[in-house]
Amino acid sequence: MDEKDIQIINILRENARMPYAEIAKLLNVTEATVRKRIKNLEKNGVIKKYTIEVDPAKLGYSTITILGLDVEPQYLLEAAHKIAELDEVKKVATSSGDHMIMAEIWTKNTSELFEVISKKIAKIKGVKKLCPAILLEEIK
Repeated sequence: MDEKDIQIINILRENARMPYAEIAKLLNVTEATVRKRIKNLEKNGVIKKYTIEVDPAKLGYSTITILGLDVEPQYLLEAAHKIAELDEVKKVATSSGDHMIMAEIWTKNTSELFEVISKKIAKIKGVKKLCPAILLEEIK
């Protein structure tokens, strides 16, 4: 991977729908070069998928929360997979640092968030501690 590949990745991260011809023009290369490089990045697993980013508030979700969880070590992966099955949970990752699992949760309000945390997540086998942080404003 070289600087042109990095530039292509950065362009696609901003707009995954940008036409190859437009990328080629920005980088002063041919469309065939862009197509070949992107195909190679996909083949090598650098580009894993193309997706969209949505505004949760415009979908009716006014409470976006990052939840840090601590679990009994023997239940770490089992708990992470159970959490990932919940519709309200949009992202889950195991982590180092303050918490063993981090999850992003979208709910319509704080009452719904309380229900998800107390009646669904807190009851998962091995969960010991829950530390929610409601996001106020996304900067980047």
